[in-house]
Parts: sequence; structure tokens; C-alpha cells
Amino acid sequence: MFRRILVLIALSLCAGTTLAQDLSSIQVHGFVTQGFLYSSNNNLFTMKTSEGSARWTDGAISFSDTLTDKLRIGIQLHVYQFGEFGGPNLQIDWATGDYSASEKIRFVAGKVKTVFGLYNDSQDVDTVHLWILLPESVYPTDNKSFLLAHYGGDFYGAVNAGKHLGKLSYRGYAGYRSLDLNGGYVKQISELAGMTFAIAPGGNVFGGDLRWQTPVKGLLVGGSAITSNLDGTSPQGSFHIPYATDPAAYAKYERGKLVAVGEYRRTKGQINLNVGGFIVPGKFDSESWYLMSSYRILEKLQAGAYYSHQINPLGDSSLPANFSKEWVISGRYDFNSFFYAKLEDHIINGTELSYYGSTNPSGLKPKSNLLAAKVGFSF
Repeated sequence: MFRRILVLIALSLCAGTTLAQDLSSIQVHGFVTQGFLYSSNNNLFTMKTSEGSARWTDGAISFSDTLTDKLRIGIQLHVYQFGEFGGPNLQIDWATGDYSASEKIRFVAGKVKTVFGLYNDSQDVDTVHLWILLPESVYPTDNKSFLLAHYGGDFYGAVNAGKHLGKLSYRGYAGYRSLDLNGGYVKQISELAGMTFAIAPGGNVFGGDLRWQTPVKGLLVGGSAITSNLDGTSPQGSFHIPYATDPAAYAKYERGKLVAVGEYRRTKGQINLNVGGFIVPGKFDSESWYLMSSYRILEKLQAGAYYSHQINPLGDSSLPANFSKEWVISGRYDFNSFFYAKLEDHIINGTELSYYGSTNPSGLKPKSNLLAAKVGFSF
């Protein structure tokens, strides 16, 4: 079934140009990608990566249309298999109606991409990134579908402050989001607390983002904040995560062929487990940041590197289970405007991220190397 859906998406991709010609106002875009992961020591992302795994296939197609000068609608359909995550079910990544009163005041409603930090709302667009895996400390691939979007509404806009002050962009939003039943957070809860869910846990979300395109050419700085809660009920018990606010700060500098980025994020809160009528309180905390840089060597060739860092301030920082420190080098080659390939090497110290007990029954070693490769087709 999964491969049949991918074939359908591929046929839709090939038909996209013809469709765009017949219905000139409709924009059709999409992609299909195939990834391969090979690691030393440990298995990552629920795959047997120590043996080499190609259980990473993505496909999506989006449609958008400008109904009036001020109103635009769109939707993206997505199917993926990422180790044990995903499956044959077709998902809606986003589906929105976007109304523009002016450059300063715009509104969007539906299933809206969540703007939080630099890249959260572009995680689903592999074609725009050099990287195969964005920094896991801030953008966990196994939970991308949960973090990507919310059901609700946003208001946003931009204000040009003049030549000497730059440009300010703002966004605020409110809505609801739910965990992906086939995603990483649900699997972690299942492994840690033995809970299985028929109905996806969910909660409210409120947030905002403010970014400043400074007078310094190519320099962008900004910050985001998101407040949310989460509740889930299963036959084995329930959990409740009260409202908590997570901040993020970032900066990006582009000059010619060079791009340099840095981002910081803090996620903390409480979780109350109800198992057999007994309430078990707990806390979680993670402090994450990364620094990355990329350079376009040739028109078709890019290369880059980043360092990703996450620690658990509540635990012993000397234990590998309480930190993840990762060095990455990456390269990308675009064969033409449709086909591309990526290759990436990860040197991972620590076991706080990306590992699951089901595929590491003998435990984890503190260090591992990961080689990632991906080919993609998009239009």
C-alpha cells in the first residue's frame, strides 16, 4: 500500500507541469525522496542502522491557488516511512486559507505551519536544505509531523522601518495540535510508561515570532516563544503536561555564497503520569543549540558543517544519557532543477537523542558514527 501511494505521488509529480498549464492559476509542487542510513555501534530512529537501512522514504504533493488578489488557499498531502514511524496513511501536512489585508496585516487559518525558530515551518521541504538531517537537538526528525503545524489561526505581517533600521516581521498564533500516533513521542511514552493510544494525545498551543532584517546586509536576528499543554488517555493510564513556555533565539548571516546560522532553544516542563490511579509527577528539561555554516562551491555543489548540542540540566551531565553532542559535515549536488543527491557524516557523542530501546535491546554505547545518504526528485 505504501509503495502504491508513492507511485501515485510520483505520477502526480510527472503530471504537475501539464496540470499547471491546463489550470494556470493552480500551483502544483511535490517531491519524492529516498534515504539510506548506516551507523556504527548503535541503531538510530528505530531502524537497524548498524546493518544499513533504507527504511526512509518520503513523498508529498501540494496544491495552491490564488482565488482573489487577497486570498490564497493551499494543501499539502504527505506519506512517509521512517523506520517504524509513518506508514501507508496519507497525511495532511498543512491546509490553509491565507488573506492579505496589506503587507502589515495578514491572516491565515486551517492547519497552519508553526513558525518557531528558523526552520520549523520548512522542515517538510527537503529540497530547500543542504542537510539530510537538520540539527536533532532543535529539529528532531522522528517528531517532525507533530512539530510542523497546528490547527488554528495566525496573524502576521511586516513593517519596513527604513533604510537605516531595516525590516521587522511578526507573527502570532493560537490553536490546537496533537501527537502523531506513528511518531517518536508516542513511541517514547509507550516504551517508558507502557501506554498505548487509540486517540492521539493533544493540547492547546499559543506562540509568536519576531524577526529583524537588520541594516547590516544579510544579517537576520529573531526570537520565538511557544506556550502549550498536552493530555493523553490510554487503557493503561493517562498523562498531563501543564502549560509551559519554551523560548528560542536565532541569527542568520548570508553573504555571497556563504551562510552562517546559530540557534538556541530551551524546553522544560512537568509531566504527571496517572497509572493505576496513582499520580507519578516528573519533570523534563533540555537546553539545545547549534552552529552551522554552508558554502556554495559551484552552481550545483554545496558543502557545509554544523555542531549540535543538547544537555539535560536535571541529570548528571557526565552521563551519556543526559547529553548529545554531534559534529556533522554535509554535501549536496544538484544534477538539474529536478534531481539532487546528498551525503552526510555524523559523529555523535551521547545517547539522549534519536535512540529507542526496541532496536537497542543490549543497551547503548556512548559514541556512534552515522553515514546518511539521500536522493530526491522535486518540481
